[in-house]
Order: sequence, then structure tokens, then C-alpha cells
Amino acid sequence: MASSADELLPDALQLPPEERARLAHKLLLSLEEGDAGADVEAEWTTELERRAQDVVSGEAKTYDARQVIEEVRAQLRVRRGG
Repeated sequence: MASSADELLPDALQLPPEERARLAHKLLLSLEEGDAGADVEAEWTTELERRAQDVVSGEAKTYDARQVIEEVRAQLRVRRGG
């Protein structure tokens, strides 16, 4: 191996958040033994497809992101006493 993890880490941390997440996901999958990683990937794909279908069909309850963020901020203000 040309570089150690300690040498790669600073470069990896400079990646945008989406790329860091993708890299972390691939690294975690690489730790799975045998075909377990493929099984997990297949299960996640099935779950994501099910959730997407629930949204499309109207079965899933959706929320406006801005409204949810404002509600969370309001709850945090209350908890912080402000």
C-alpha cells in the first residue's frame, strides 16, 4: 500500500460532505465478510424502493423541510431556555 490511513485522512477530510459520506460507505462495505456487504446493499435498495413507492403512492406522510427545521429550532430554543 502506497499510503497509510493517517496519510490519506487529511485529503479525505477535504472532500465535500457528500463525497466523504460515499467514501465512508464504501469503506464500511469493504469490511463486511464475504457477500454480506452485497446482501446489505440489496436490502437497502429494497427498502429505499419501498419508501420511494410509499411517497409516490401517498402512503407516506411528508413534511415541508423549512417548517420542520423551524419547529426543531423552536424546540431547541425552549430547551436552551431562550
